[in-house]
Amino acid sequence: MRLVTFVESGTARAGALIENDSKVVDLDAGDMLSLLAASDNRFDTALSKVAAAARTYPLDKVTLLAPVPRPPKITCVGLNYRDHALEGGNPIPEHPVLFSKYPVSVIGPGETIRLPKVSTRVDYEGEFAVVIGKRAKHVAKADALDVVAGYTVMNDVSARDWQKRTSQWMVGKAFDTFAPMGPALVTKDEVPDPHALSIRTYVNGELRQDSNTRELIFGVDDLIAEISQIWTLEPGDVILTGTPSGVGAYWDPPKLLKAGDRVRIEIEKVGVLENPVADES
Repeated sequence: MRLVTFVESGTARAGALIENDSKVVDLDAGDMLSLLAASDNRFDTALSKVAAAARTYPLDKVTLLAPVPRPPKITCVGLNYRDHALEGGNPIPEHPVLFSKYPVSVIGPGETIRLPKVSTRVDYEGEFAVVIGKRAKHVAKADALDVVAGYTVMNDVSARDWQKRTSQWMVGKAFDTFAPMGPALVTKDEVPDPHALSIRTYVNGELRQDSNTRELIFGVDDLIAEISQIWTLEPGDVILTGTPSGVGAYWDPPKLLKAGDRVRIEIEKVGVLENPVADES
């Protein structure tokens, strides 16, 4: 099932895509966080709504937001593809390199990435993201996928000049609009193996990143097991699993984002996320 957050008549609510993503079914479940926080039969209930197609809207008559517009927590993982670590001259991490973004960073499909006035080195990072479906702490690696609701596509937009100011990366990662997400939250039953998915990033039609999630240093289960030892995972939390090689900063010469660019990220079985780029107004 492909879950979305859509706006119709000024109200945002949870829905599901049907008929080859041409229509949206209103799941009558409130917003996405309410749906994810419901009882364990939440997807069975949602499926019955899809089957009944009670209230449907043509996709071109609604606006899609990020599937989880305001996640409780956004955890990012740095240097989690071997080739990306090496392209920057970094050692292979022995433990996950964690940092955060904030809910204000999140935008949806088609929304504009804004280049901050204070930065001249804004970069793209196509990423496979995990959405948590159950409250959990101290999760064993063997049980990690049990707490996953599904997966989505994200862009870990990064202001490299601010990221490199100190040893802490977060300040360069958490600007407004720096967490594009979507278009859908694809439930985990549709992605049997999250570690065998092609991931590609294009800028203005040029292929910049081309890899597969099998190249992750720390897999989804490793990350959930590690992070849940530190803080409690909650429904709607999002984990960005890292980006492969090919980010703009490491091309020669660098290929950083500029106004007028368009970034497209494709992840097998999960979807396509596309966002334009403009200067901050």
